Amino acid sequence: MSTAGFNSQNGTGTGQAYANGPSQNPVALQQLPGVNYGMTHQPTYNPMQAKAPAPAGPGLYPTGPYQPIPPVSSYQSGLPPTSYPAPPGQPLLTRPPMAGLPSHTPPQSASPSPGPRLPPAQATPPPPPVSSSSYYQTPQQPQSMTPTWQYNTAPPPMGPPASMNTPPRGLPANHVSSAASSTAPPPPVSSAAYSSAPPAHVSHSTTQPGPGMPPTSLHGYTQSGTAPPPMNPMAPHTYQPNRAPYGPPPTGPPPTMKPAPPPTGPPMANATPPPPDGTMAGNGPQAPNSYNHVDNKMAGPPQPGPPGRHLGHYPSLPPGYQNTPTPHNATPPMHPALQAATQPYTQAPQPYQQPPVGPGPAQLSPSLAAMSLQSSTPEALRVVNLLQERNLLPPGPIPAPTPCLPQDLQKINCNPEVFRCTLTSIPQTQSLLNKAKMPLGLLLHPFKDLSQLPVVTSSTIVRCRSCRTYINPFVSFLDQRRWKCNLCYRVNDVPEEFMYNPVSRSYGEPHKRPEVQNATIEFIAPSEYMLRPPQPAVYLFVLDVSHNAVETGYLNVFCQSLLDNINALPGDSRTKVGFITFDSTIHFYNLQEGLSQPQMLIVSDIEDIFLPTPDSLLVNLNECKELVQDLLKSLPTLFEKTMETQSALGSALQAAFKLLSPTGGRMSVFQTQLPNLGVGALQSREDPNQRASAKDIQHLSPATDFYKKLALDCSGQQVAVDLFLLSSQYCDLASLGCISRYSAGSIYYYPSYHHQHNPAQVECFQKDLKRYLTRKIGFEAVMRIRCTKGLSIHTFHGNFFVRSTDLLSLPNVNPDAGFAVQMSIEENLDDMQVVSFQAALLYTSSKGERRIRVHTLCLPVVNSLSDIFAGADVQAITGLLACMATDRSVTASLSDARDAMTNASIDSLSSYRQSVLTIQQPGLLAPACLRLFPLYILALLKQKAFRTGTSTRLDDRVFAMCQLKYQPLAYSMLMIHPSLYRIDDLTDEGALNINERTIPQPRLLQLSVEKLSREAAFLMDAGTVMYLWIGRNCNPTFLTQVLGVPSYAAVPDNLYLLPELDTAESQRTRAFIGWLRDQRPFFPSLHIIRDESQRKASFMQNMIEDRTESALSYYEFLLHLQQQISK
Repeated sequence: MSTAGFNSQNGTGTGQAYANGPSQNPVALQQLPGVNYGMTHQPTYNPMQAKAPAPAGPGLYPTGPYQPIPPVSSYQSGLPPTSYPAPPGQPLLTRPPMAGLPSHTPPQSASPSPGPRLPPAQATPPPPPVSSSSYYQTPQQPQSMTPTWQYNTAPPPMGPPASMNTPPRGLPANHVSSAASSTAPPPPVSSAAYSSAPPAHVSHSTTQPGPGMPPTSLHGYTQSGTAPPPMNPMAPHTYQPNRAPYGPPPTGPPPTMKPAPPPTGPPMANATPPPPDGTMAGNGPQAPNSYNHVDNKMAGPPQPGPPGRHLGHYPSLPPGYQNTPTPHNATPPMHPALQAATQPYTQAPQPYQQPPVGPGPAQLSPSLAAMSLQSSTPEALRVVNLLQERNLLPPGPIPAPTPCLPQDLQKINCNPEVFRCTLTSIPQTQSLLNKAKMPLGLLLHPFKDLSQLPVVTSSTIVRCRSCRTYINPFVSFLDQRRWKCNLCYRVNDVPEEFMYNPVSRSYGEPHKRPEVQNATIEFIAPSEYMLRPPQPAVYLFVLDVSHNAVETGYLNVFCQSLLDNINALPGDSRTKVGFITFDSTIHFYNLQEGLSQPQMLIVSDIEDIFLPTPDSLLVNLNECKELVQDLLKSLPTLFEKTMETQSALGSALQAAFKLLSPTGGRMSVFQTQLPNLGVGALQSREDPNQRASAKDIQHLSPATDFYKKLALDCSGQQVAVDLFLLSSQYCDLASLGCISRYSAGSIYYYPSYHHQHNPAQVECFQKDLKRYLTRKIGFEAVMRIRCTKGLSIHTFHGNFFVRSTDLLSLPNVNPDAGFAVQMSIEENLDDMQVVSFQAALLYTSSKGERRIRVHTLCLPVVNSLSDIFAGADVQAITGLLACMATDRSVTASLSDARDAMTNASIDSLSSYRQSVLTIQQPGLLAPACLRLFPLYILALLKQKAFRTGTSTRLDDRVFAMCQLKYQPLAYSMLMIHPSLYRIDDLTDEGALNINERTIPQPRLLQLSVEKLSREAAFLMDAGTVMYLWIGRNCNPTFLTQVLGVPSYAAVPDNLYLLPELDTAESQRTRAFIGWLRDQRPFFPSLHIIRDESQRKASFMQNMIEDRTESALSYYEFLLHLQQQISK
């Protein structure tokens, strides 16, 4: 894979920004001149490009050099403006056309306009001010491109931005600056501006499609071209088709809508009300074939809406949003248990012809080729009219889609919780990927705690001699003595030792070895995998002891927690620990064996820090445990009377770095205020008055590069820094977070932490700290991701430093860290039926063993757009876009990122409508597998990281961005789209039985006030926090049996614990909440709220489907998408 330039992603001393954290390198996110979704060179956003006006190209995309788009709001229409009427004195907002199509993309068919073109409706309010940023940044021009990401194109090589006339090169490294080509047509673009999405909400049961039928043209799908290469029929997508229809339209805060009479005149334009201020602005710069080539795509007369439906007027609700029977294409309600059974396909699956022996792709028979398109449409491609069907949320967790592979390959494929791809069917060519307008990328959770992990001890680790791929289940054995690599296709010899199978104790069956039977495996590495003897586990704690820190009371909790868990710290007889405290001076602790008590050494010269007694500050834990325990017992009282208010954090970090440099290890930093003394001192940059009103948020990037540079120094010495920020004041997390982002550390944030005033945060801190101190850890780690020849990887996301081309440096790796990468297709995959991806993580365990954990994923290659859409993983796509949007917010602007996310949904649905549907129908149509995509995009726009118009503290916003880039997908999806359950009527029907506990399984509800009832109680799980909302007239039985109070009025204000009552209702409720908490590594606090509670506003902000003063409702958002697609 082409990896050149990755090292510059992290700003290796060249002043470039690093690609890892939420605050990305501007250069890193630049887009190549004409790159598209396909993944050739992914032009990442190019915030640094000159803002020259972008002339509109003749086609959908401007053809010239990479053009920044004018600040347009995504509410803008293409050439024929069908957007809201502009207020007096304000020009109409139009979505600029895209750049000219790259030469390799054939023009889209001139089918009739995909949806009704709506004339301006009189009732709509004026459009909000439009954002002037796009992924391409240029001054606003009527016809420029909207900001979008380019999916799947590798970023241009890093380094100084290339001159505008340099044609794009091969795959650049991670985030690269974009080179624009002023003459040649743009290369295929990848939409990879966002990288590093965390894993999506992983369902607990992955549905395995039976051998099923591939997509067909049954529901109006075009079967483009010849049948795709052999592969199993499309796997069912993540969603469950049959769900009970939603109830009546919202009656609460969202505006009430009355059905309007059928239109009598021409179709009306402008079905959508104007977006409120700051809702979605025009997409960012769009690379020539980028996400948005939606505009002006459709030639032909507008189509009238369906009879009886007045689409031109916002108040009218289509059937399905009114109290009408379920639309004909909505499936009837089913019991959840039956849904899994019926999910894969709507018709009986076709038998799958098993290929001859052997799991390797080499044995896939050509007879599979005809299976891709048969006579029945898979559930994933069922056409859904989003404006008519509201029963879109499945009753339970959404499983990852299953790739359409032969059964023997799928059975041994990698677990999607560890390794998943945004598209489970890989397009044959970059141009096909560009046409689909969806991002191609991988989401990884490489060090996840696994219940079963095969471990192999062998003096010979079998790898390809050419590309160094580890032998895996998807290689092909030509005979007993030769195997063909599934990434580069080289034929390798089977070593003699590999002929013996230690499991069966048989000889001569290398294909039955555990390495060839398991997609995830761990090797105990021989000495050639060590550059030095494995390091010991070394833990250094750096503690803020200023007056502010002592006031919060965190020191007592920390010391007690470490005392309780000191014997559970991962390690062996060599484990070392040390402590540094700081305020305006730095305090070291001599814990040398033989001392009767710990000795404090104070260094007041913070400008030129030194270690007073270098040999006795990090001590062997087993030999000096009593001194360590004495220190932990005395620390809280040592500083309780301090009046020192200053904080010399920078100097303390420098001292800690000097102490850990010889060995490497983990630095745990606890900070409670803005550092204000010595190196790394910061000043407050937040203006509280601008929290809600600002259209674009300032100060998302670091104020200084001190913390980034120190993190790179730490990374070079195998030191990772974990930051615990406990504060009620602004701490500039955008700057401080760099210390963890680039050293592969973690960030924990406890706003308004106080031991008396905020007991829920204290509980959260205690639980997080216990997990942090006792969880598995890997030291001095590196990770490399390889992929089949023809594919290439760029733009990594997560916390790490890219050391050389494609090698991620991870001084520490922990089981709660997620990573993401974007990919592009550099060479056509015409002769391949499957492709593979392999992530190899080399690390030192806490016991001093050098180990290699290897994950291999195999996916089919397809050559039709309908197959690509059928394999789309909507949660993985959302997670990757969240990472990309985080980067775009930092390198360009928040409005750019918002616009690009909106255009992502417009472009993919537009591509589906134009290129997959053969029968054009009115409405907003999506394949079933993408039916939740607009909802997830709207959820991202309302998420704390990206929302506007709502008061959001700067540190809260930055922390939300950090989490989206660093959390595995399963956890980040809950933060994006929380789960809502009714829990005052839990029953054992359909319950799970786990460890002799009965776990009720209430169904998921839509996030709308319409679903709430004053007679009930509802639990909202938002990932890091849970809310239990009690209705004013809640069932008295629930109040007494679960909360232990006689009435609603008796529910305390700050209740955060459920009493342990000996009632069936209490046991069920606590079992369900405990089960939800057990599924994630961090501890979500629980807030029990009433109508009058202060926290009710936070609960209501998560009602994503409702309208707020500053954001559209879900229905309005759908109308907006339809209007844009119909242009």
